[in-house]
Amino acid sequence: MSQRDQKEAFVSNLNGTSLEEVALGSFLSPLCLINRGIILILYHQAKGSLPLPLPLISHLLLDFSVLILPLVLSCTILSNILHQVIFSLTCVTACVLCYIYRTNRHPARHPQSTVSAFLQSHVQFDQVPFVTIFRVFVNVKTVISILAVDFSVFPRRYAKTETYGTGVMDIGVGAYVFANALVCPEARRKNISGSKMNHISKQLLSVWPLVVLGVARLVSVKMTNYHEHVTEYGVHWNFFFTLAIVRVVASMILVFLPVSQSWVFALLIGGLYQFTLETTWLKAFLIQDGDREKSILHANKEGIFSVVGYVAIYMAGVQIGLYVMQPRSQVREWLKALFSILSGSVLLYAALFICQAFAEPVSRRFANLPFCLWSVAQSLLFMFCLAAADMVLLFFKRTSGCHLVPSSWDSYKKQSDKKRDEMDRRCLVQAVGRNQLLFFLLANVMTGLINSVVDTLSCSDLFSVCVLLLYMFSNSIVIYVFHLCGITVKFW
Repeated sequence: MSQRDQKEAFVSNLNGTSLEEVALGSFLSPLCLINRGIILILYHQAKGSLPLPLPLISHLLLDFSVLILPLVLSCTILSNILHQVIFSLTCVTACVLCYIYRTNRHPARHPQSTVSAFLQSHVQFDQVPFVTIFRVFVNVKTVISILAVDFSVFPRRYAKTETYGTGVMDIGVGAYVFANALVCPEARRKNISGSKMNHISKQLLSVWPLVVLGVARLVSVKMTNYHEHVTEYGVHWNFFFTLAIVRVVASMILVFLPVSQSWVFALLIGGLYQFTLETTWLKAFLIQDGDREKSILHANKEGIFSVVGYVAIYMAGVQIGLYVMQPRSQVREWLKALFSILSGSVLLYAALFICQAFAEPVSRRFANLPFCLWSVAQSLLFMFCLAAADMVLLFFKRTSGCHLVPSSWDSYKKQSDKKRDEMDRRCLVQAVGRNQLLFFLLANVMTGLINSVVDTLSCSDLFSVCVLLLYMFSNSIVIYVFHLCGITVKFW
């Protein structure tokens, strides 16, 4: 068996892991975010100022060590004890936060009055609250996984499943589509200029970079004989084509139908697609794997038909984007919004369990209704966890008086914009958020290069982790330098 065949077999016929284990991973990134804030607050208390010494490199190293290193370790050498890692980290974080609160609390003020004042306080923000952080961490996790999956240190239960199942990488594609929908023009309530046909033409033109990237990936894979998992999208299809088609189709639907009812259309699309899978020949057609030479449709059936499910996820993301971007000024109002997001996740998980009991399990290959429900439910859970972490940071920034810690919200009048801009310029989250597509594109290129020079299947666990860390650090440096130079790479 050739090395190409071995690598294809290595990522094939997998069944995934449990819903609980995937959900557990939602808590690590928020804890890392809080701990980054804790380190900066403690340094500010000790030295009385920020940024850190040698700020250009020290803030990059801090962000990489606290935000990205744990994510790499969590899906490799620490994957089997992840629950213990998260529990221990939670306990340590809680203890340090208690210490910060006790050392900064005004002696005459009762804790209840402190919390009450916080709830009634007004907040300011320059970016979409916590949505940017959600999109950045979805991107970072995806970038880690696309290379890590080729190493044996990456658990096979985390990789994409063959037909049915819930792998960590399965939720990655659904969350990526959901994340793009959160900030689409429709979610941001951008008015359509000109005629509806003119708007549709603009949407068709706006996805040309994704089409070009999809073609470039297709050509490079075929020319280099790079290993590929055919049942993932098909012979010629790839995720870039899916992103482009989903964007165009969803925009066309929302031109003629009210954006405020996106959730209704998401349910209708997902429900009708599932009904079609259950009552027609479509499911058998998608499962059949020996007919790919008959036509382009047969060769790429997974990629083509799964677009329907991804459009449903996208429409749900538009609805959530509309809700999150509603104007709010008080902490109390944002906490109510977070509770609504968590409630939505719980309801969708309940619907998922019912759907799996009476219909079929989750299938990323079909992008069926259970997959759509799971993608949105898990995305909402992850978004809630990140938003809750951001709210915790806001409280302790207010308590400690260290207002320069990067976060989505600020509860004070901006009087030191210059210092804040300096901190934002040295924030890796801001850097990735500025050039997300470039970050993803660089990762795809580096993944191909690494696979061409490294025998990923025979690497030791230690060497594999070192390669992954070097790969992530290289991507981070490029994006960080672009951010420092104020460069935003736009493909359209």
